[in-house]
Amino acid sequence: MGIFVLNDFNIVLSFEAIYELFKSLLTELWILKTLGFAILVGSVMALVEKSGGIDGFVKFMVDKKSFVSSARSALMLSYAIGVFIFIESSITALISGAVGKPLCDKYKVPHAKLAFVCDSTSAPISSLIVLNGWGALLLGLISTQISLGMIEGDSVNILIDAVMYNFYAISALVVTFVFVYFGVDIGAMKDAKYIQSVDTLKRFKSSSMYYMILPIFLMIALVFIFLYLTGDGNILKGSGSSSIFYTMITTLLFMLFYYIPTKNMSFGMWSKTAFKGARKLFPIAMILLFAFAIGKVTTELKTGLYLASLVSDSLSVYLLAGVIFLLSSLMAFSTGTSWGTFSIMVPVAVPMAVAMDANVALCIGAVISGGVFGDHCSPISDTTIISSMAAECEVIEHVKTQLPYALISGVIAFILFIAFSVV
Repeated sequence: MGIFVLNDFNIVLSFEAIYELFKSLLTELWILKTLGFAILVGSVMALVEKSGGIDGFVKFMVDKKSFVSSARSALMLSYAIGVFIFIESSITALISGAVGKPLCDKYKVPHAKLAFVCDSTSAPISSLIVLNGWGALLLGLISTQISLGMIEGDSVNILIDAVMYNFYAISALVVTFVFVYFGVDIGAMKDAKYIQSVDTLKRFKSSSMYYMILPIFLMIALVFIFLYLTGDGNILKGSGSSSIFYTMITTLLFMLFYYIPTKNMSFGMWSKTAFKGARKLFPIAMILLFAFAIGKVTTELKTGLYLASLVSDSLSVYLLAGVIFLLSSLMAFSTGTSWGTFSIMVPVAVPMAVAMDANVALCIGAVISGGVFGDHCSPISDTTIISSMAAECEVIEHVKTQLPYALISGVIAFILFIAFSVV
């Protein structure tokens, strides 16, 4: 529909535009690397699970350490993993889900609860601790505004100030912790039922937990290394798409030369498992591709500028950050991409903040919060879908059960944006 509007509803021109759109997307290296990552991460997680490393870790946690002894502690472990692994939202959700699922199965915890924990820690923590691709993107957007003369100062300092105002991410982490620790069930979550996992019915062999820990540790370390290398010595200037893609390739090679010599699996089994894992996440790559396309079309339609024009003339400066938060939320929910929302709304929010003499960092923080909030609620978001798949929960069930908690966090964030604007 967006392309039809752009081409004055000419069907022939619209189909030509669709062809050119996807042709341009599939010739951009960062998009190809991101799609490659989405597929390869399926291979890595399938190999980790097939190796028995997850079962070994679960056995260690339950039998030897007695750390996980209840439904609450099973979810708390996934929460802790989600908080400490802040490198990339998709990796965070996948690891949190992969580790938490067998433990939740042990204590018959509904998979919807696990999916909520995975989703509510992945993007929020990645947008708060920005030593990752999120930080690289935001730093680039802020640097562009500085180069255009819209604002003055150091881009890193502005980004740090803006992250301090990322109220939705902060409130989402707090609300999730309260939900997990006190077992607060509201809305559709009250009716969530435990359904036995397919993997639980057919468990893999239990091996050393290091078959899981070493690849995961390597992934975390490699993202930093590749961000450093692609940024010519500056992690914050590194390429997020290149770093995560190279990380997955290197991790796969490590697993090949680790699992086979230790006789954990044969080369044939390694290849077959890697292919099955990649095939399982191929739909994720397709959804990402369409999300990129939607983001590009909304940019060409100047959706962000139009939304801003509706409110800029009659808007009080005290409401600016709150309105930016709402606009960003709407855009992220509609497109399913927080990064696309950042790319559209930062160039809109900064000039508005400067023109109205508002706090620029607060308005950028509102964009970040809105992007994460809308992305968190959206059924077409990559983290929403990956969290659902990692926890073996239906996407729609996951969206319905986590929405009340997301809305609570969103209301808290909106109130804080208004309060800090007044202050």
